Amino acid sequence: MAKIINLQKYQTRVVEQRGFNPWLKRFGESYGQTTRLSDISDGTLYFLAVPGELGNVAFYELIMGILDLGEASEFHEIDRDKQMQVMDIHLFLVDIVRFEMMHRLGWIDKLPCEGYSLLEMVQDFDKLKLKCKGKPPALLETHPDYHVYKELIRKDKESFIRRLLNNALETFNKKIES
Repeated sequence: MAKIINLQKYQTRVVEQRGFNPWLKRFGESYGQTTRLSDISDGTLYFLAVPGELGNVAFYELIMGILDLGEASEFHEIDRDKQMQVMDIHLFLVDIVRFEMMHRLGWIDKLPCEGYSLLEMVQDFDKLKLKCKGKPPALLETHPDYHVYKELIRKDKESFIRRLLNNALETFNKKIES
């Protein structure tokens, strides 16, 4: 009797392997189609949140693998429109990663796109970007600078949270080292 192959499951498995195999090698952690940012270890999250080339390459590995655009080292060889797509997704993901880090520190409330997997965030980027845009996380009242934050207009509140990045990186790094 012939084996019946679920084509959708097979295609998802192929995408999973292309996207997450580089991260398995890089981080020694296994990820899959249902992996959300909340499932990623503190060490990996910190690595991804730190600005710089190493984190960028890791994001490009994931994005280019999922979208079947080749390896991160081939980024400059893909056409300009695809490069822009990869960079847009990268900027979106790094924002979400940094918000997740602040969330784990207990600094911010709900995360935009927290219910979506990394795979979904890459594949459905255009839809999710619109859905999450204009819904920045809120600083929690327990944060020492909440009194300043609460006096700001909505647009300035998002900027205020983004300016917390350096302090968040330092605090998070201390947390994972202890």
